[in-house]
Amino acid sequence: MIYTIGIDIGSGAVKSTLFKVDGGKQEWLAKRCERIRRRDPMQLAQEGYDGVLEDAGLKPDAIDYIATTGEGENVKFATGHFYSMTTHARGGVFLHPGANAVVDIGALNGRAIYVDERGKVLSYKMTSQCASGSGQFLENIARYLGVAVEEIGSLSQSSQNPEKCSSICAVLAETDVINMVSRGIATSDILKGIHLSMASRIVKLLKVTGIKEGTALITGGLALDSGLIAAIQEEMVNEKVRVTAVSHPDSIYAGAIGAALWGAFRHAKLRELSERAAA
Repeated sequence: MIYTIGIDIGSGAVKSTLFKVDGGKQEWLAKRCERIRRRDPMQLAQEGYDGVLEDAGLKPDAIDYIATTGEGENVKFATGHFYSMTTHARGGVFLHPGANAVVDIGALNGRAIYVDERGKVLSYKMTSQCASGSGQFLENIARYLGVAVEEIGSLSQSSQNPEKCSSICAVLAETDVINMVSRGIATSDILKGIHLSMASRIVKLLKVTGIKEGTALITGGLALDSGLIAAIQEEMVNEKVRVTAVSHPDSIYAGAIGAALWGAFRHAKLRELSERAAA
């Protein structure tokens, strides 16, 4: 039996998960998520670690492996660190067994990951850092429009005449939005247009990975934006991509889940090697 913690430090939030792994059985015991909001990510990592231990009713000495991912290389109490591409792939397959791809849309960028049934990365493609296809960009637009983040999805889906942004640069796209507001474009049409612009880039990323059909799990901070999910599916149809976009209530934890599960795998392998050496 192995107890393992995964900590994913992203640009917008710190996610922590705690798992018990016993042979092929994986039991998710606890989770914590804290938005960074100008706070110290390292401190939030410590708080997440303490929080999942408390929630699971475990002591620190019960934990066999602490795995970090994302920007977590400098977490001093961690046992090891895993590349975020592999952790999101593994976490995505845990959340949605049978997924053929994982699309991670974070605060600063997006990426499409083509995976096999075990969560192994077959290929991937990432947006550029300045692309207007990120969570931070959408939050900035919502703030300018006076819309709560929770309202974005429903407003977008109520659009009758979406107005697409013409630029892939976040700064220029924000200028597009300002011009739309001055022209009296409805908020719902602006949001749907932004969603379609983001979705178009996401679907193009997926096509480049080589995926032909199946299911793509959306992860990251925008995974629960119903308007974006609907726009992605709409663009799949437009681009003749036979892939269904889905989300999961715990999609934001995909990286932390993958880190925990890879941590358990690595710990088991190290223990096996140690036992062989001692034999």
